[in-house]
Amino acid sequence: MSAVVSGPPPGEPPELREAERATRLAVLWVPDWPVAAAVAEGLAQAHEPVALHDGRGLVAVSARARAEGVRRGMRRRTAQGLCPELVLINADEGRDVRAFEPVMQALEAVVPESSLLRPGVTVLPTRGPSRYLGSEEVLAEALVGAAAEAGVEAQVGIADGMLTALLAARSSERVAPGRSAESLAVRDVRDLVHVATTRDSRARMADLVDLLRRLGLTTLGDLARLRTAQVGPRFGALGLQAHRLARGLDAQPPRVRRAEPDVTVQADLDPPAHRIDAAAFAARRLAEELQTAMLRRGVVCARLRVQARTEDGGSLERTWRLDGGALTAVELTDRVRWQLEGWLSGRNGQRPSAPVIALELAAEEVSPAAVASDGLWGRQGRGQAQAGRAALRVQGLIGADAVLTPVLQGGRSPRDRVRLVAWGDEPVALRDPKAPWPGQIPSPLPATVPTAPLPAKVRGDDGRPVTVGERGVLHGMPAVVEVNKRAREVTGWAGPWPVHERWWAGGRPRTYVQVVCGEAALLLAGEGESWWVEGMYD
Repeated sequence: MSAVVSGPPPGEPPELREAERATRLAVLWVPDWPVAAAVAEGLAQAHEPVALHDGRGLVAVSARARAEGVRRGMRRRTAQGLCPELVLINADEGRDVRAFEPVMQALEAVVPESSLLRPGVTVLPTRGPSRYLGSEEVLAEALVGAAAEAGVEAQVGIADGMLTALLAARSSERVAPGRSAESLAVRDVRDLVHVATTRDSRARMADLVDLLRRLGLTTLGDLARLRTAQVGPRFGALGLQAHRLARGLDAQPPRVRRAEPDVTVQADLDPPAHRIDAAAFAARRLAEELQTAMLRRGVVCARLRVQARTEDGGSLERTWRLDGGALTAVELTDRVRWQLEGWLSGRNGQRPSAPVIALELAAEEVSPAAVASDGLWGRQGRGQAQAGRAALRVQGLIGADAVLTPVLQGGRSPRDRVRLVAWGDEPVALRDPKAPWPGQIPSPLPATVPTAPLPAKVRGDDGRPVTVGERGVLHGMPAVVEVNKRAREVTGWAGPWPVHERWWAGGRPRTYVQVVCGEAALLLAGEGESWWVEGMYD
């Protein structure tokens, strides 16, 4: 394993030495693991060009297939056109977990605990194991050796932070402490996708990467140079997570208060389960119970621990590392079921010594859901994301101030109670909408407020203009309203509501009146002899 840099950064200012540092991690990565798992289960030969697909496209490709021009994301017909002898296999994450279980058990002989990020990738903190073994280089060699004993060729990367360690594993590198941001700066922003662990999280991260590239942020260094205050309002919680990763930090900031207690659920199996189907049925019910418990407490977890106890007192335990966010019950169930299949299949010759009598699931590294939780009606749909991209595209064509979004705020008139903010800016109200506003126009408010007030004329029964006095008093009763040179007879009206704002700065009294003209209902505002339409009611 080669080192990118070594030693502390020369001339590093004292304030940087005391700055936040990411957790030092070691990542073991097996290249093209889904392909290796399919070969291990006899679905293909090691020398054949192999590709796995999920019905929409290729999700994994062997080195032999890549040499023929086949790439991930291709359609099956396109790939077969490039490589007619290509062996196509259905993707199966359960198979990937089952085949990777022997590797995980081999690693346990070197380190007491490592977390499964996804099949083919495992991660562990280096502080304890490297001290015990002597150095980080020795730890990397021990991990590679353990994987080799399990029959696979693996690569290990060591660095500060998850993203840096993942990328370092792909080139068997060690990034010196404090140099993660420097090593990430030149990397393509597409590398952020490597931290995703579920199909949904990969899709959301891919959408974010697409947006960043269209905005001209093509490298991780470009993203890291943005201010945090600029990232949150524009890109949300996922953008903040990507920003931290691009800076070489952990995905979540360190806790400054007592950590939330773990959420644990357990169930006894009666009769004991010695078959996968029986254990999977219990696992599904338990995963749903865990997800419900986390939702009630309003928390998410970074690690999921699965533990099974057997009749003879034995115990099997595995920890999955999650990439943040609220996992659905289906996603939790999948991980538990895959793990049970890995234990009960007996592929590694280390099946449970007796039937499983109890299952326990624990959500660890629990934190408040905050902005990571789903919205009231579920996760943001793909249509919403596409609408946001379309708004940004239009904004680039006609100007930032030409695409606006409304924000409710405090005020007396309908126009004052809405603030228009450029799309992408932080939607913050300038005036508290919950504060008391004496003299505000009573409900219901007009459904339509024109961008600019429409000039109007208001006359009484005698044909004379209706005016507003110095104290906001109405002189005359509205009988006819003329808008856009069209006169309408007033069949009913309400008010007036006089408003005198900013009198110390020369503001004049203004009076509001609601009028009904046939099928139309209008909100009129007047000053002196001038009138205009402030809103239209449905």
